[in-house]
Amino acid sequence: MKTLVVPTDFSSVSVNALNYAVDMAQAINAGLVLLHVYNVPVSFTEAPVAPVSSVSLEEVKRSSVERLEELKKNLVIQTAGKIQIYSESRLGEPIEELEAICKSLDPMAVIMGSHGATGFERLIMGSTTLSAIKHLKCPVIVIPPGTTYNGIRRIGLACDFKNVVQSTPVEYIKNLVKEFGADLYVLNVQDKKVEDEGEEPPTMDAVYLDAMLEEVRPNYVQLTGKNVVDSISSFAENNNLDLVMVIPKKHRFIDSLFHKSQSKELITHAHIPIVSIHE
Repeated sequence: MKTLVVPTDFSSVSVNALNYAVDMAQAINAGLVLLHVYNVPVSFTEAPVAPVSSVSLEEVKRSSVERLEELKKNLVIQTAGKIQIYSESRLGEPIEELEAICKSLDPMAVIMGSHGATGFERLIMGSTTLSAIKHLKCPVIVIPPGTTYNGIRRIGLACDFKNVVQSTPVEYIKNLVKEFGADLYVLNVQDKKVEDEGEEPPTMDAVYLDAMLEEVRPNYVQLTGKNVVDSISSFAENNNLDLVMVIPKKHRFIDSLFHKSQSKELITHAHIPIVSIHE
């Protein structure tokens, strides 16, 4: 069975991502695994901190389990029991526990929120999401605040046409496109436009990629601009893309999405989910 893992800290950011995941799960008949990772309580005082008692840790654990169960109960009612929903409460570090559960379940994707509206949500969800993208081997779908699931019919793939055979997870890309019956747009950004003298011949990597993706009949789009994020964001918004796939290790695209100096961050401003897929 297809499985979507949804980590939650019960914030508005994670609840929005969960709602997106629920709608996606119903559309593709997938199961959901809700995960909440809690930590040992820490006291921020100038005085020396006494060891945390087992009672306080038990209280945190009980609260985590109860809130997850309540969330699960509401989702079962919301979906009329049409999808399978599981929940797990774990003590530890979020990324380590996500890695462990992904290794165990091999999910279709982890779905989580990006930066929230409040400073605390930006600090917690922003850093956790970026860490998940960089370290998890399974795909991570990042849901911007306020984004709702309205079907997936048009998918973009950010590609620099470098070492495509070794670095492109072709099977996952094809499976995702076929799962939703979507159109695929391969997006490449160049600093300057090709001169009118004649069209530049395709590189061997472009030829290889076309052959590997042949069965899903991709559309190739050449974009022009010095800022990769802005170029892809504009195309995605103007052409109603529902998802944009990126490969973090292949280029610095992910870092630029979260970089503070960017005037526009694709994830937080375009309201288009980003799918991070590793090589």
